[in-house]
Amino acid sequence: MLPRHDKLRYVVGSPDGFCPQPLPVFAPQVRAFLARLSNRLMTDPASRAFADVVAFAWWCRKANIERQAAAYADGAVRLGRGIAFHVSPSNVPVNYLFSWAFALLAGNASLVRLPERSFPQTTVVLAHIESLLQEQTFGELRAMNVFLSYGREEELNAALSAIADVRIIWGGDDTVRILRKAPLPPRAVDVAFADRYSFCVLGASAILDLDGPGLTRLAAGFYNDTYVMDQNACSSPRLVVWLGHAEDARAAQTRFWAAVHEEVTRRFELAAVSAVDKLTQACRDAIELQGMPTLDRMDNGIYRVHLDALFPGIEDRRCNCGYFYEYVSSDLDEVAPIVTSKYQTLTRFGVDKELLASFVLRHRLTGIDRIVPVGAAMDMGLIWDGYELIRTLSRLCYVE
Repeated sequence: MLPRHDKLRYVVGSPDGFCPQPLPVFAPQVRAFLARLSNRLMTDPASRAFADVVAFAWWCRKANIERQAAAYADGAVRLGRGIAFHVSPSNVPVNYLFSWAFALLAGNASLVRLPERSFPQTTVVLAHIESLLQEQTFGELRAMNVFLSYGREEELNAALSAIADVRIIWGGDDTVRILRKAPLPPRAVDVAFADRYSFCVLGASAILDLDGPGLTRLAAGFYNDTYVMDQNACSSPRLVVWLGHAEDARAAQTRFWAAVHEEVTRRFELAAVSAVDKLTQACRDAIELQGMPTLDRMDNGIYRVHLDALFPGIEDRRCNCGYFYEYVSSDLDEVAPIVTSKYQTLTRFGVDKELLASFVLRHRLTGIDRIVPVGAAMDMGLIWDGYELIRTLSRLCYVE
């Protein structure tokens, strides 16, 4: 059933003995496997050297999986769709692990195309996965899970898509378009996590009211949302909207960015090429944006472009590694006209979450799929990009 090709490498699993028979959602053996994997990763010094691997291990710990499973203990008959074909992004080291775990919990067999770039995290984690799959207890799961690697061979995309019951694509818009050229079986479904854009809303008065430790925690949370993945994650904010009077906002900006700068100075190492990219983007903005926006540069670690007005298409202006656009407003409704379906995550501090939820509903926005506190932008979950993944990746057998 599985293709063989001189450019295709089976990293974990093999084309022999692959058995994609689906399981019920949150099957006991899946829960046990993820709990064991979590324990191994959390106690392995090689794994603990990577914050993103630790985050995955913490997510799939037994207590969290059991809590998630409780939400589906409703007596409904749900099974996996069959084979899930995962296409991983090339610039996020552990994204494929979450995708695979989501499909596994939904009862699916998986064909996971690993990132094209070589990451040390991949070697460490796959060694544990392969070791666990060799245990007799997990023989059924061994026959259901294959991790493979290949380049940009479209014939392999086509061959794997042709046997998939669900195709999960992570990547830019062009990646999604290319993969969708490969047809799926008639009853198969596509779940595409395409290019998205995220922003942050900060209440100026709330930041002015913070004590020193509170401000440090906020800055650390913002750093984790942005710098840990060099702003490459779709959920990392690139635009910061300050809510409040102009005078309060200026004072809050000074206080907030000084604290963030301390975090950046202490924790972030900026590559030379990224420093050049940021300077280039600043020159481009100075030339192309109307009204000659003000630029504040705090060393090379933080670039801040102050906008006099928000404008459609701002989501197409982006740079990484600490490059932010800022806008001050006394009325959140000013933001609504720029929000498109590309907008994914809104991180917040000092602004009531019910107010933000009302903002999305009142303006009937096509974008903003998540509203989370500052510091939680990178927290993956079973609801992502507006999909409730267990239900999306499984099928319901209706019993009357």
